[in-house]
Amino acid sequence: MNTSLHQNIPQSILSLAQKLQDAGFEAYFVGGCVRDLLMGVKPKDWDITTNARPEEIQTIFPDSFYENTFGTVGVKIDTLPNEESIDEDRVVEITTYRTESTYSDKRRPDTISFANTLQEDLKRRDFTINALALSPSEKTIKDFYEGQKDIERKVIRAVGDPYDRFREDALRMMRAVRFFSQFGFSIEGPTLEAIQKNAKNLQSIAKERIRIELEKIILSPRPSEGIEMLEKTHLLQYIIPELREGIGVTQNLHHTYTVWEHNIRALRTCPSKKLSVRLATLLHDVGKPRTKRGNGKYATFYNHDHVGARMTRNILTRLTFPKAVVDHATLLVDQHLFYYNVGEVTDSAVRRVIARVGKENIKDLIDVRIGDRLGSGVPKAKPYRLRHFEYMVEKVLTDPVSVKELKIHGNDLIQELSLKPSPKIGALLDVLLGEVIEDASKNTREFLLSRAHELNKENLQTLRAYAQEKIELQRKKDEEEMKKKYWVE
Repeated sequence: MNTSLHQNIPQSILSLAQKLQDAGFEAYFVGGCVRDLLMGVKPKDWDITTNARPEEIQTIFPDSFYENTFGTVGVKIDTLPNEESIDEDRVVEITTYRTESTYSDKRRPDTISFANTLQEDLKRRDFTINALALSPSEKTIKDFYEGQKDIERKVIRAVGDPYDRFREDALRMMRAVRFFSQFGFSIEGPTLEAIQKNAKNLQSIAKERIRIELEKIILSPRPSEGIEMLEKTHLLQYIIPELREGIGVTQNLHHTYTVWEHNIRALRTCPSKKLSVRLATLLHDVGKPRTKRGNGKYATFYNHDHVGARMTRNILTRLTFPKAVVDHATLLVDQHLFYYNVGEVTDSAVRRVIARVGKENIKDLIDVRIGDRLGSGVPKAKPYRLRHFEYMVEKVLTDPVSVKELKIHGNDLIQELSLKPSPKIGALLDVLLGEVIEDASKNTREFLLSRAHELNKENLQTLRAYAQEKIELQRKKDEEEMKKKYWVE
């Protein structure tokens, strides 16, 4: 093992394991943090295992807490100078070597016993790539199950008998799929077969735990491959059975793929990294199988957006997603069919789309639509139609500067110029607006009042013509810049 691995462990974390060793106990970094170090990934969590009992750990670390029956002590740490914050809680879990009995509920061990050796502890781990231990003082990694070789081969393989591992905790089957989509590893044959044979046991797992793993799959670098693997492993039917309704369901002349294939491809091409947007993209056509009428190229799917929105809300609520995620994804599914044809849709029509969805959601809606279009099998890049819609949205949202934003108002002109309320006041404000559009630094009370005195010498018609010229010129400049930005004509 390269000693540089130790150099990638924060000193405040390294010192915890060293204190255990200094007190005469064994101590190892274990699990995902060791795997991540070997893969060149910055660990998010640090776990330490030791032969010290919980009460002995607390003696060494007085600022700790022990609130479970699993032998895990939470030790609070202080980030050292020039060291990045470790995590929000600044807590490292130190767990006594342990063995586990049978798992009657397929979720948690019936009993836990403390073990005497590191090998006994690593034997209970889920996958070989997580059954690795690194001492703070030794140069070699403890690897009893060839986890390093599996990392090199990019293979996910259960420790020991995979049937035993998945019967112990059925959620481990989803974790295998999560590692598959996160790391791009393959799932070894016997491990894959054991998942397929034990998939029904996922029904015993709390929806919240399933949701956490699903989130990680959806947010991984290969979310579409992860969903396909959930189907291949027979797990998807116990997570989102509604999505499977699209398997084999052909579409019409606008699509070359089945509903299932299209939803998967849409997720693959969605540009957003937001959880709710990716979920909406995956589920945007989930309502099609239930609304399909007819067959062949003229089949219809009327109201599949609204039916799909109701299904999306039910699916995500059942899986315990936060309300904000549920609401956002449901809105995007419901609105993903907004009509837009270049040359046909007016500014007011775009404003209506914005009013229905909200300014803050327009970018996300466009990202869903991009996934939808790129996943249809026709376009090879972002369609011109969508680029033009983005341009129109920015054009509508970037209204000319309003006279309301000027540093003076009509009452100021009435008092300063001794004017009576009249159309001339509005004309003066429009001229001042035109000058501020050209040079925002002029939007000061002092300049505007001084300039108003000069302009007050002109008649109403001259002022109106001058204001129109200034504002229209700036509007055209803005539109040309936006067209270049979105590559539209």
